[in-house]
Amino acid sequence: MRLLIIQPTYYYSPSDPRLHKTKRRALMPLTLPYLAAFAPKEWNITLVDEQLEDIDFDAKVDVVAITTWTINSFRAYEIADRFRERGIPVIMGGPHVFFHVEEALHHSDAVCVGEGENVCKDMLNDCASGRLKKVYRASNLHNMTNLPFPRYDLVKNSRKYGLVKTYSVQTSRGCPFRCEFCSERYYLGTNYRYRSVEDVVEEIKRIKGMGGRYIFFADSNFAGKVSHTMKLIEAIIPLKIRWSTLWSMNLCKNDKLMDLAKRSGLLHVNIGMESIDRKTLKGMNKKQNKAGEYREMLFKLRRRGISYSLNFIFGWDTEEPDIFDATLQFLMDNKVPVAYFNILTPHKGTALYDRMKEEDGKIINIDDIGRWPGIKCYIRPTYCTPEELEDYVRWMYQRFYSVSSILKRLSFPVSQADVASWIINISQRRVAFSDTAENFDAF
Repeated sequence: MRLLIIQPTYYYSPSDPRLHKTKRRALMPLTLPYLAAFAPKEWNITLVDEQLEDIDFDAKVDVVAITTWTINSFRAYEIADRFRERGIPVIMGGPHVFFHVEEALHHSDAVCVGEGENVCKDMLNDCASGRLKKVYRASNLHNMTNLPFPRYDLVKNSRKYGLVKTYSVQTSRGCPFRCEFCSERYYLGTNYRYRSVEDVVEEIKRIKGMGGRYIFFADSNFAGKVSHTMKLIEAIIPLKIRWSTLWSMNLCKNDKLMDLAKRSGLLHVNIGMESIDRKTLKGMNKKQNKAGEYREMLFKLRRRGISYSLNFIFGWDTEEPDIFDATLQFLMDNKVPVAYFNILTPHKGTALYDRMKEEDGKIINIDDIGRWPGIKCYIRPTYCTPEELEDYVRWMYQRFYSVSSILKRLSFPVSQADVASWIINISQRRVAFSDTAENFDAF
């Protein structure tokens, strides 16, 4: 069997039919080689990352598998339709399919709903034997043991992922928190699950054997169980890697964890601060974030020389128009190295989506939510128009990544953490001052 696995790119906008293409990515791909690991060893497998390379629609293949996020769903459907016109069966999965099963079935022969570990092999075997079913639904969540090692040997043009390659490693799934705006806990499960320390260490060792020593721990919330995570980061100290991840704000209060993380090679951490406003945090059900403790926690990161970035969300009903000036002042006062500014978006599957859907006219362009890159507003804020909120967020990007702001916030680049912060700032400055809003993209 000849299997083609595709990760689609996406279109710039409804009025701009160009496909988003780049010459390189910052991370080695995980999804494509990981999916390939489920296929029988004797199968002939080709991986295509469409952001970096074109798809050969005339390729001689027996089955096509497409992994789909909402942002690339329109392109995924177009790709699927073209292969199906040739009579080639197409199977689809991914977060978008989890929430839009019927939509995806209009463009595919079968869909995987839920985690692939428990159903992917059945899908492929059924496809090979000509008895493919329409829907394969994972009946339970995987216990995270004995996960297959990604087929990195199938990744073409590895030079497109940088001279110093960063590999993604997943140590857990799910999140212990219940933020109202987050949809990940619905398709990853409401329980926080984690891999054994031994399994993670073994995967990192295999990556180091390929020459990789930079790791991105691709978890929704690294250190969801602190005691387990401390055992893990202590175990990776002898491996002498440099790593980055995402973790929650409250972890910055844990001095033992922070010191151990620094010793083990922590380079950069991304944190969901979301807002500096107490009422907004309460409305988000962001109980783990305490606005009164922010300055102390950021000082702990800065004192240890850890590069970090903060995520913010604007558009909550409890906000006042001065939230933008106040947030920018907070970032400057605390010399925050990197920040990302987002508009509150009611994604399908969240409590926020269900609540706003009941409010007449609160959600706008509901069918387009998540489909397009850039700064897009899909709600009617209480203190401004949707268009004004988009302008406010663009203004935040341009003020924060101005030359004067960068020089005031960043230290002279003498450490790897400093260099990482400077590189991100230069990249985000190009985005902030680009000609079109569509270029604002965190995908």
